[in-house]
Amino acid sequence: MKSFKLNDGNEIPAIGFGTFEIPADGTTYETVKKALDFGIRHVDTAAAYFNEEEVGSAVKDSDVDREDVWITSKMWLQDYAYEDAKKAIDTSLEKLQTDYMDLYLLHQPYGKVDEAWKALEEAKDEGKIKSIGVSNMTPKLWMKWVPDFDTLPSVNQVEFNPYIQQKELREILDKDDVKIQAWGPLGRGNNSLLTDDIITGLAEKYEKDAGQIILRFENQEGIIVFPKSTKDERIKSNMDIFDFELTEDEISQIRALDTGRGSHDPDAPGVGEMLMNAFDVHAND
Repeated sequence: MKSFKLNDGNEIPAIGFGTFEIPADGTTYETVKKALDFGIRHVDTAAAYFNEEEVGSAVKDSDVDREDVWITSKMWLQDYAYEDAKKAIDTSLEKLQTDYMDLYLLHQPYGKVDEAWKALEEAKDEGKIKSIGVSNMTPKLWMKWVPDFDTLPSVNQVEFNPYIQQKELREILDKDDVKIQAWGPLGRGNNSLLTDDIITGLAEKYEKDAGQIILRFENQEGIIVFPKSTKDERIKSNMDIFDFELTEDEISQIRALDTGRGSHDPDAPGVGEMLMNAFDVHAND
């Protein structure tokens, strides 16, 4: 599996498996286990996905050694107060049935972000987390919080696909070699993206599907991706992107598809308040 080096020196698999909206009714367990069998070595989950336990069980029951699987999870902003954040880290570890997480993110950039980040820094020093990062930080939110952090994030997980390429944000992150992880790397099923003439033309040229062209573009742009699927063939095809390379001209054509607009605007008024009440990650405690 191809990998990228983070600014803390750790190597992260370039392609992962996303578990957002995969239910914790055995489906997450089965699909993660299959993904690992197919060669995936990076699994992305979160407290607010309510499936950390099934991810942990799948990794534990797989034939792959724990140290060969990169596990990413995220803290929900309900737990950002310092003492709550420390407990949340231990809760994620317990649910994932592991002594450490490879990457742990602050899921949303609102509330007591500074206190939660301090807890992540301490957990990293204690060996509970290998790498730490943030999610959904726009340039505005990045500049609000990160300059006051003692430790730079290694990752910012944001919406990214050919229609939303985060150009302004990447200029900021590139200065400190902060990697982007893409959620919605295939546009969350956006039919206009998957049927775009540029994308489908390249798919025909390289005898690939549209999704593979998009993922290859993102990989060549240095973006970490974790497409989600419960279908065997789709999981396999999403990994099969390293036997061809897009030319600079083709990369430029896809870059030109950027609209600068995504499906989610973290800077919009009221988003923080809405998300604060969106989930109760302790409902089943």
